[in-house]
Amino acid sequence: MVDAREYHERTSYSPERLRERDFEHEESNRPRPYKLYEDLPRFSPDGEPDPPETAALAAVAADDAAPPAAAPGPDGDLDIGTLCHYAAGVTTEVEIGGERYRYRAAACTGALYHVDLYAVTGDCGAFSPGVYHFDPDSGAFDVLREGEYRGVLAAASGDQPGVTDAPVTFVATSEWWRNAWKYRERTYRHAFWDAGTTLANLLAVAHGGGHRAEVVAGFADDPVVELLGLDPDEEAPLALAPVGSGSPVPGPETSPDVDPIDPAERPLSENPVDYPLIPDVWRQSRLEDGDAARSWRAAFAHEVADTSLGERVDDSDWVALDPVDAETASARPVGNTIERRGSCREYSRDPISARKFATVLDRATRGVPADAFGGDLRGLVDCYCLVHAVDGIDSGVYEYHPGTDELEWVREIDRDRAGELALGQDVVGDAAVNVYLVADVDAVVSEFGNRGYRLAQLEAGILLGRLYLATYAHRSLGGRGFTFFDTEVAEYLSPHADGQTPMTLFAFGKPA
Repeated sequence: MVDAREYHERTSYSPERLRERDFEHEESNRPRPYKLYEDLPRFSPDGEPDPPETAALAAVAADDAAPPAAAPGPDGDLDIGTLCHYAAGVTTEVEIGGERYRYRAAACTGALYHVDLYAVTGDCGAFSPGVYHFDPDSGAFDVLREGEYRGVLAAASGDQPGVTDAPVTFVATSEWWRNAWKYRERTYRHAFWDAGTTLANLLAVAHGGGHRAEVVAGFADDPVVELLGLDPDEEAPLALAPVGSGSPVPGPETSPDVDPIDPAERPLSENPVDYPLIPDVWRQSRLEDGDAARSWRAAFAHEVADTSLGERVDDSDWVALDPVDAETASARPVGNTIERRGSCREYSRDPISARKFATVLDRATRGVPADAFGGDLRGLVDCYCLVHAVDGIDSGVYEYHPGTDELEWVREIDRDRAGELALGQDVVGDAAVNVYLVADVDAVVSEFGNRGYRLAQLEAGILLGRLYLATYAHRSLGGRGFTFFDTEVAEYLSPHADGQTPMTLFAFGKPA
């Protein structure tokens, strides 16, 4: 049994550790990037996905569960099919070297797509009450259970208000082997990064459509496992996302019994490999019941100040940013932005404008609507920018302070060193900006337990997803997530970021 701190240390990358652990994954054993149930009934909603016209920059900037002011009022029932399509569905198909590749709405480590969405619904539009699994390959829904089961999630969450009033609550899970084939034990980190990018899309489309939406990290895990018929050694729940309001969950006396289910699935590959460390660390972060979920949330009830601001010794070390206002910002709709999102492989090294740089950071880091911190998740993760080519801003490492839209000088940087920190990937240094989201893992786990580690990784993953959307809302920008040498990045940012370690890395700039 390991706690999150030990897990994080054991899966941290350094040049020496990577040389020692070098291995080749078998292409012939590559897992299928989606699950296939053998004999479950299926439901396919009528019509094509119909995303809202709300601007992506407005949709991603929501820092509480209520939709942004720019969004229209809800137009009829929630469109569960559209929400799932733009969060986890196939949005791009290309042919490369005679092979067909299908890319999803949200970015995923290695394009291995191990995160699944389940919908637990009441009577919601075309959906009858039930438990559904979204199949991204076909766009259809596998019917796991028929009946009103929202009460199971309400009880598991300790009657969290969003869950108790939503017509649908989504459950994000990770099927470990689909990512572990390439990344092995590091998959537990990737589970929250990739669930985060998926949920960032889900929140943006929901908020853009005028619906209430948030992320719930505090819930009892075992009832959710039983409801979905999962085996945590293979797949486990990561987060809940209630969407919509005004549909109270019936009392527990009306809920059907949760009989055990074990639906047959087609094997993902010929010889799946177990990595016991992954389900082990997941189990160490479980909450026992709804009371435990409420108690865990209560630990976040106090207001978290931005203590990193400290005293200004020299104003010359600070740069005020000027993001564009809502009226002049890019109006690219959220659906179109998701469809054009890519993973930039080459950057031109040309500078980007300071206002676009400021706008990407401002919209992506305003806070995440979540059950922790009183509904506005911010405070576990800090933001550091390696600036290489932004008009009017000197090259260097800065800490970005979202509350005041300011950069604080930390140290110098050059493009070569930036590439070295990112596993020797020179393309990272070619980008205009590298954004590291960092957290003090020891402090997080000490104060909020192993579940707090989940939350820190999930916050970083959602912010990563929002960085993608805020970047691709601009016609001239492109970006991509990368991995990194944990120890080298932490040392490079010290002593300013003393004790903090990187969670995610995003590089953006002008595509070549």
